[in-house]
Amino acid sequence: MIVTMRQDLMKFSRFVLILVVAVGTPLFGHAQLVDGVWAVVADKVITYAQVEDATRPIEASLRAQYAAQPDVLDSKYQAAMHDSLELLVERALILHNYESGGYNKLPDSVVDGLVEENIRSRFGDRVTMIKTLQSEGMTLEQYRKELLDRYIESGLRNLNIQKDVIVSPYKIETYYKAHPDQFKVEDQVKLRMIVLSKTSPDETNTLALAREITEKIKGGATFNEMAGVYSQNSSQHPGGEWGWVEHSVLRKELADAAFALNKGQVSAPIDTPDSVYVMFVEDKKSAQVSPLVDVRTSIERTLQTQEQASRSKVWIDGLKKKTYVRYFTS
Repeated sequence: MIVTMRQDLMKFSRFVLILVVAVGTPLFGHAQLVDGVWAVVADKVITYAQVEDATRPIEASLRAQYAAQPDVLDSKYQAAMHDSLELLVERALILHNYESGGYNKLPDSVVDGLVEENIRSRFGDRVTMIKTLQSEGMTLEQYRKELLDRYIESGLRNLNIQKDVIVSPYKIETYYKAHPDQFKVEDQVKLRMIVLSKTSPDETNTLALAREITEKIKGGATFNEMAGVYSQNSSQHPGGEWGWVEHSVLRKELADAAFALNKGQVSAPIDTPDSVYVMFVEDKKSAQVSPLVDVRTSIERTLQTQEQASRSKVWIDGLKKKTYVRYFTS
């Protein structure tokens, strides 16, 4: 929406001037605004603190992943903040559209039902809910409004974006033919493996045990039986079964050994600093392109996601055109 300078000034006459404060050691190397206004949608203000709160769930993951790369960490964090800002802008647009778009307002009984259902699923009882909200600095009324806003946002997104997304067989087949590289499968082995953990890199008892196990298998014991008795990860892989694996799934020394085996062959013990491994190749498959029947469902989901993204952009762009939106970030 195009607004005049007079309208612009009138809309912001009630907003406090943004105070730029450079904190002692700025987060990720940038001076940030303390509760600065980052965007305004209609009459709703979106602050830096809100964007930061929305980004917090992935902040720890980013720090762990890029701890040794501060420049990359900074870039990834800023991108995540930008994404969070856009999501908050979208929510504000959707809620404003709900308020001004002639939708029938939800009765209090529906909201009460949402709260009660959430109490049961998340908190168990009302007393626990109240204590949890108090620890988070949130009142019951604020939480009630948050639930309602999320319910409205989800409902309108479903109505305008997700509803009736049907992908035809023709589109699936066309996508499959146009993207063969996406469906290539490397050479694979159907693998069973016995894993024996070592107490130290230099100890030799574990290697001796692995040799005894391979001799028992050569003498007629089944690999499944030996894996069940000896393997350290038998609870995750009963009978030592790992299923079909590609070369890239295994650490190099294991992959090299596994793919050098023939079908039905058991490896010699493979000694590494932390463990000793014995492997059995049940079957092998050469590299191939997965048949359409195996990937049809994943292609359908991909095309549905693409269609929903396209619909979302058209819808949100349309809401922006008829709603006052202003950004205050660089």
